[in-house]
Amino acid sequence: MPDGITSTARGNGWVGIVPILFSAALFVYFVSLVPTIAVPEVIRYAIPWIPSLGIEFAFLVDGLSLTFSLLISGIGTLVLLYSNTYLAGHPQYARFALFLTAFMVSMLGLVLADDLILLFVFWELTTFTSYMLIGFSHEGEKSRRNALQALFVTGAGGLAFLAGLIMLAAITGTSSISEIITMKDALKAHALYLPILILLLAGTFTKSAQVPFHFWLPNAMAAPTPVSAFLHSATMVKAGVYVMARMHPAMSGTDVWLWTLTIFGAITAVFASFLSLRQTDLKQALAYTTLMALGTLTLFLGQESGYAMTAFATFLIVHSLYKASLFLIVGCIDKATGTRETDQLGGLSRVMPITTIAAAIAAMSMAGFPPFLGFIGKELKYAGAIAVASEPILVAGAVLLANALMLAVAGVVAFRPFWRGSVPAGQSPKEAPWQMLAGPVILASFGALFGIYPDLLQTALINPMVLSLTGEIEEAKELTLWAGVNIPLVLSIATFVLGLVIYAVHVQIRSALIRVFNAIPNLDRGWDQFLAGLKSFAAWQTRLVQNGKLSSYIYATFLTIAAGILLTFGYTGLPSIAVDLSDVEWKHTSIALLIAAGAMLTLFTNSRIAAIAALGVVGIGIALVFIVFSAPDVAITQLLVETLIVVLVAVVMLRLPSLPKIKFRLSHALLSGAVGAAVSLILIAVVSTPLDLRLTEYFEATSWPEAYGRNIVNVILVDFRALDTFGEIAVVVIAALSAYALLRTTRKGDET
Repeated sequence: MPDGITSTARGNGWVGIVPILFSAALFVYFVSLVPTIAVPEVIRYAIPWIPSLGIEFAFLVDGLSLTFSLLISGIGTLVLLYSNTYLAGHPQYARFALFLTAFMVSMLGLVLADDLILLFVFWELTTFTSYMLIGFSHEGEKSRRNALQALFVTGAGGLAFLAGLIMLAAITGTSSISEIITMKDALKAHALYLPILILLLAGTFTKSAQVPFHFWLPNAMAAPTPVSAFLHSATMVKAGVYVMARMHPAMSGTDVWLWTLTIFGAITAVFASFLSLRQTDLKQALAYTTLMALGTLTLFLGQESGYAMTAFATFLIVHSLYKASLFLIVGCIDKATGTRETDQLGGLSRVMPITTIAAAIAAMSMAGFPPFLGFIGKELKYAGAIAVASEPILVAGAVLLANALMLAVAGVVAFRPFWRGSVPAGQSPKEAPWQMLAGPVILASFGALFGIYPDLLQTALINPMVLSLTGEIEEAKELTLWAGVNIPLVLSIATFVLGLVIYAVHVQIRSALIRVFNAIPNLDRGWDQFLAGLKSFAAWQTRLVQNGKLSSYIYATFLTIAAGILLTFGYTGLPSIAVDLSDVEWKHTSIALLIAAGAMLTLFTNSRIAAIAALGVVGIGIALVFIVFSAPDVAITQLLVETLIVVLVAVVMLRLPSLPKIKFRLSHALLSGAVGAAVSLILIAVVSTPLDLRLTEYFEATSWPEAYGRNIVNVILVDFRALDTFGEIAVVVIAALSAYALLRTTRKGDET
């Protein structure tokens, strides 16, 4: 059975019903907001989250976010209804429903977030939840591999995305997205505009699988079919597209924005279309058509014209409707026949009539036939391509070729399995239950309804969405089935002709494409080698760094500290040094010599007892410094700690072998000198800077009135920094307990 289904039971009880009701309630709520947003108005909810940084728990509902929310919650409801029967009786269905619902909520949070930090939180939640869904059938090695691949690629892009968001907030002075999109001119004129754009696009391109990061998305088909339908139509893969659309008002209009999105989008659309045609697995073919759609959406976001923005808004909805429907239909075919291979399917129209009709409607919308919404979307895509000021022929040509290939793939997915040949021997397919048919039928029907009555969509969603993208509702172009005889109509006719020709010879083209793409280096084929190399590097690094020697850990720690400080000084320049030695007395010199002598002894001795005693001398010297500079309480603490350390460590070291006989530890001496120099430079820089007395004055003024203490240091430790002091005490207690345990378990004569 497909996707690990082992039962023919119907439903999963309340575990299956509750997520459906929750998702449906969300959908109804968002539908209730349509009249308000269509006015048009914007709804914003915000409560302080981290007030000191100006970060809010803020959500924004406008045309763009509402459209995504309706698609996510609406398709999510149908997918959950479908899943409850498709995975009926699955022993892990509760886990599946939890992951899918969390995935939906994460995506809703992402598209509604009006704060950069909140946006990133939900961005990463979609990454994590999609990883859990792709790897749901974790018993299979393929599922684990592909889930890890998706997590790695999108997670790496997410790090770049976070850096871009932080830089964006830094230069604009706010993390509010609705405020940032009003700063278009200032943002584009800033010196950091290009680095921010590169970082943001690195995140969005990996999330939305633009070439060359496309390879993870088809592999995500390891997830159960309902997940694939949700993932490809309304959720994760469109997260990157959403962010590009959200940032379009603020960052578009530059040559780098135009050419980057246009080139990557066009290449992805055409390249993925060819890849989809070579697939024999229906699910894989649809996966690559998703790449085509993502490339097309990215391409149009590179433009600014009203036609391009209307084409983007319309095709976003068109693709979500037909793609979810077709994926769910493939699941019905898989469940009924046990296969998704086109060469093993045929004649299903006679035994699965409802599925056949739904597939035909969805596929015709995908292919762009009238009177479906896909035809209107295709006409607008051509109009938007022609409106490109720089290279209209290039863009229109890429869109034409991608659309023709999509028509051919639509025939492979929705015509060949149903109308050609007969049901293969050994198969006894039958119509799926109504719970599984509801999604495909409803979604396909909406594609037909909005095609015949486009005004319903125009006023409710398209106009508000174009307003979100351009700031002017007048930029929205009219959705109409008949716009007269014009260039888009001519290109549509050319699409039909070319697409039908490609479909007629698609088997021969597929064979040629398989040979061609097998000869081209493939990032997916290199993924396993990359992962093996990464694991080997990690193992080598672990052997080098985690070698079990405490001295190595300490050495690495101090080496990092010294390198970090000295490299910083090398980059920023040395601080202003003004050292006055006129007040140095003999007692200061004597203490310094005592400390230096103790430190030098540790470099020459081969006795652990002598070394710890020498360190004790250093500690006593530091205590004398505190005494000389009138801090007797700190000096007493230092002496007690040094005495305790010497006693405890000496007891332990009596049971350890002697140190290796080394005349002089040169590397230790050099590292110690580097750390000492670095810290000295910092201290000199601090004392050379005018002292900021605001904290001192605050504690002087509040120690007695608020904490009833006259010793300011004690008040700071016990009252103002009570948690910090408690943490320090806890550390000391834990260290003491560890030392006690070590002394109790170490037997005389042991050598460890």
